[in-house]
Order: sequence, then structure tokens, then C-alpha cells
Amino acid sequence: MLSGAMGCVKASIRLDGSLCHRFILFAIWLSSFPDIMALEIKPTVNHISSTSELAIPPKSGLFEPIEISPAVIPHYPFPGESLPPMYPAFPPTYDPVLTGKCPINFSALSDIMDKTASDCSQPLAAFIGNVICCPQLSSLLHIFQGYYSTSSDKLVLQNVTANYCFSDIISILESRRANSSIPTICSVKSSNLTGGSCPVKDITTFEKTVNASKLLEACSSVDPLKECCRPICQPAIMEAALKISAGQSLISDENIVGGPNHIDALSDCKGVVYSWLSRKLPLDAANTAFRILSSCKVNKVCPLDFKQPLEVIKSCRNVASPSSSCCSSLNTYIAGIQRQMLITNRQAIMCATVFGSMLRKGGVMTNVYELCDVSLKDFSLQAYGQQGCLLRSLPTDLVFDNPAGVSFTCDLSDDIQAPWPLSSSVTSFSLCAAEMSLPALPASETLGSFGM
Repeated sequence: MLSGAMGCVKASIRLDGSLCHRFILFAIWLSSFPDIMALEIKPTVNHISSTSELAIPPKSGLFEPIEISPAVIPHYPFPGESLPPMYPAFPPTYDPVLTGKCPINFSALSDIMDKTASDCSQPLAAFIGNVICCPQLSSLLHIFQGYYSTSSDKLVLQNVTANYCFSDIISILESRRANSSIPTICSVKSSNLTGGSCPVKDITTFEKTVNASKLLEACSSVDPLKECCRPICQPAIMEAALKISAGQSLISDENIVGGPNHIDALSDCKGVVYSWLSRKLPLDAANTAFRILSSCKVNKVCPLDFKQPLEVIKSCRNVASPSSSCCSSLNTYIAGIQRQMLITNRQAIMCATVFGSMLRKGGVMTNVYELCDVSLKDFSLQAYGQQGCLLRSLPTDLVFDNPAGVSFTCDLSDDIQAPWPLSSSVTSFSLCAAEMSLPALPASETLGSFGM
């Protein structure tokens, strides 16, 4: 066990300027894990109405994470007594069994392998896959592909070699406490290392076809604050991918630019461009750049799965003032979706807009977010005691620490009201518009770090 710390949520607040960061240790346990016991908790009200009269919790019990700060961790009368089984234990690190057929010295990539294993840790991967685990795993594969190709003129791996190397990568990550299901969680496979249907796979043809110096200049240093709204690296990668995929359209009439086969080739060619960049950039610079580009992509959409909110529409369609039945129905619905995963602050804005648009389409015209005090954090995974966590929109990593467990940084943990959409359509929605910038958080009179 990790000193009994996994299984508790440990929060400390660091106020820096106008941003509020919360360091939280989350323990997510599921009955599907043999050494993690699911604990049924009677929920408190997670996101609730304007008055105590409206604070009606769901009737059924929910399986939720538990928050226990260091000050309230239960003390047991016998020092030698172990903690209850609700505290999950990671499997010990072990030597992985490798195929022996992947001609790579993995020790050169040890640091990024450790980072990926931590970001995809066993009990958390399914809940942070969209934001933390999968972007880092994708970056690792791009970097591995480039590293592998440094000893040849190829930018990709052959199919058989890719199978062996991909298997070894996953085995090494598993041995370092990563979830064994990350290929499924992140929809990656060995063919991601092969270049697929991209017609250009060698470095000589690549550098003759694209403006290599322009590409390297655009992506050597990616600005995390500007790239998503005023991109420089992304269009350079797309331009290079379009150029090396252009020959694909000459093979048959079906592969005209914009056709299904050309879209596949374009996607595969983007992987080849990433491989080339991995050869040219230092490992840390490549990983940072790839993670920022991933963040731009994941923050454009809401990753949550919304079922039709028929009960909410029925209860809230004609309300004009706080209603106990409307807020109870709304809170019960949100209590279900917030169990899906941790999301970023920008994703929360998207999710609130998407869900609000569904309600408007059903005839709910009143801003029920305001009536029922629904906050942005209500759309992300909750800790016990209404401690909602929204991850920052910038790349975030998990940190594994033997005595402390696994920690990550939460942002926008204050009760910022969820935005109610102005219409039932979100087609023109953009987080880059000035009016959709994230709301400013109150500055603290006392700045600094308040413990870990």
C-alpha cells in the first residue's frame, strides 16, 4: 500500500495572483479492480439550489470518491493495525517481460516512459484518459517512432517490428504501474508506428517535399497560451502533412483530396510529421510541444456522454423561479454525468453549453443553472464533500510519490456559475472569442503555497 494514502483525497490550496490552484490526491476505486474495494456512500448535495428547502439529494446511494485531508485521516488504537481495504494498493514495480525483438534501448526513453506510466496509472487512467493519459501516451509513441528512426533513413517502423515494439512499450508501462487497458482506453495500436497509408515514409523524400526549416521553426517552441487560438505549429504540421499526402490522390479517383482515403492518408502523414519533429527536437521539447497540441484538440469538445435529460426537461420546462422538483431532477442528472471523468475548465464550459442546449431544445428556456446554483466544477468528477475538480486547460501530469500517492493540480475550484447558452445551437461556439474567456477568480490577500 502507498502508506494508506491512495483512497483519500488530499487538498491544499495555492493562491497565485488571480488563479486558484488546488492540489488534490484522488483515489478512484472500482469493483473491477481486484485490490480496490468499492465503497457506497450516501451522497451529500453536490451542486444545489438557492435555498436549503431545495437541497434535496438523490434518493439512491452513489459510489463516489472520498476526501480525507491529513488532519482527519482516521487514527486506529493499535499502531500495527492496517488501514481498511478501501485504500487501494498499486502492484509493485517489476521487471517487464519483453519480446526481445524490438531493437531499441528503452533506457534512453526511461524518463518519458515514467511520465507516461504515471499519467496512466492503474486506477485513474479511465477517468483522466481524455485529458492526461492519452495525450501523454500519444506523445510517447510519436517520440518513440522518431527515436527508432534515428539509426536509419526511415521515419516509420515496419509492421512486424511495430508489433514487437508496441508490445514492449505497453509491457514496460504496465510494469511501472500503468493501466493494462490503455491501448483500448486511448484507441492506439501498433499501426500508429508504421505511417499507415502515408506515401512518404523516408526522411530524404520528406525533406525534399516539405519546407523543413519552416516546420521546425514553427514547432520548436510552442506557446501554451497562444497556440490554441492563434496557432503556429498546428498549421505548419497540417501543411507538411498535406504536401506528403498529396501523392496519395494520384493513385485512384477515390483518393481525391477530401475523400475518405485521402483523409486517412492525411492522418497517417501527420504521424510521420510528428516522427520527423521528434528526430529534430530534444525529448523534453518534443513532449511539451505534443502535449500542448493535444490540449488544443481535447479542449475543443466536451468528452462527456449526455443521455436525453427527459426528466429534467419535464420538471424544468415551465419554471421561472427556484423549484425543488426542477433542481432535484437537475442535480440527480448531473450527479450521474459527473462520475464519468475528470475534465478541464474549458471542457466544462463546453459541456455546460452542450447540456444547456439540450435543455433549451426540450423547451427549458429559463436559466436553470442560475436557479439551482450549478457550477462549472459540477460537470467534472467530484470528491466527497462537494470538492469538484476541474483540471487546467494547459497540459497536466500526475505525480507519483511513495508516501503521498498520486497527485495532480486542479484549477477553477471556486463556485463559478455554469454558462447558460443563448440558443439551442452550439455550432458557432468558440472559447477563443473574447466574451467566452474564462472568468477571473478572486485574488487572495495572502499569496503563496499552503502545503502539499
